[in-house]
Amino acid sequence: MDTDLAAAYARCRELHREHGRTYYLATRLLPAWKRRHVHALYGFTRYADEIVDRTETRPSAERAALLTDWSNQFLDGLRGKPSDDEILPAILHTIAVFNLDLEDFEKFLRSMAMDITVMSYETYDDLLEYMEGSAAVIGTMMLPILGSADPVAAREPARQLGNAFQLTNFIRDVAEDLDRGRIYLPQEHLAEFGVTRRMLQRRVATPEIRELIKAEIARARQHYAAAAPGIPLLEPTSQACMRTAFQLYGGILDEVEAAGYDVFVRRATVPNRRRAAVAVRSLLTRPGTPIPSAA
Repeated sequence: MDTDLAAAYARCRELHREHGRTYYLATRLLPAWKRRHVHALYGFTRYADEIVDRTETRPSAERAALLTDWSNQFLDGLRGKPSDDEILPAILHTIAVFNLDLEDFEKFLRSMAMDITVMSYETYDDLLEYMEGSAAVIGTMMLPILGSADPVAAREPARQLGNAFQLTNFIRDVAEDLDRGRIYLPQEHLAEFGVTRRMLQRRVATPEIRELIKAEIARARQHYAAAAPGIPLLEPTSQACMRTAFQLYGGILDEVEAAGYDVFVRRATVPNRRRAAVAVRSLLTRPGTPIPSAA
């Protein structure tokens, strides 16, 4: 591996370790040769997210231009043009190794562009359209790396797991998203429970907000249940990783419940002792064992 490519993989690993603690822990259970490719995917998605979210003091048009410029560098790389970007060589190499579907990457970049101008979603179907690119395609990007004896049967569960993880983030990060002017929980769901944007902005967990969050958790768990059958279909060396990620992300929802559905008092995290116990238990679980459908 040449020096620039090795450096790009190393930078992706740094981004993963710094920003994706739960998923990074799970990834350590993969064989080393798979691990770097998962880091590359995470690095790509995180870097795009950083362009959108860490430039929010700039005008929307300028932020969109930055994302477009980086996306064009990525597309140029796919056509064989050398890139001196700090992470693109890694994802371009990973795409080539696994022949990943380029349409998934196009959908992802389209959803990232939506984050610059779309501050809320009227219906759950509207949100699912966004999540098609921000979450579901991450599952299908990952599937060739994780491997499966039946990739056709594993495809929809992989998409559902991407959605489950994304919804978990939306629930956990209500306050953080408000800081950016965004509300990902659909407006129709807010209206159902009598919750308004102003109520959320007060950052007080009223009974109405608690009921809203309770319902969103139930919805997220439906996605976890739909994802669960896919994990035993993965290659045996990938199952401990994804079993751990499944349980730990679901554990975030448990922590929100334990806090009485108050998403403002603190950012929900799974305690280190539970994280370690889940990882060990996953390693000791026989490959092919069905995973509990409840997160």
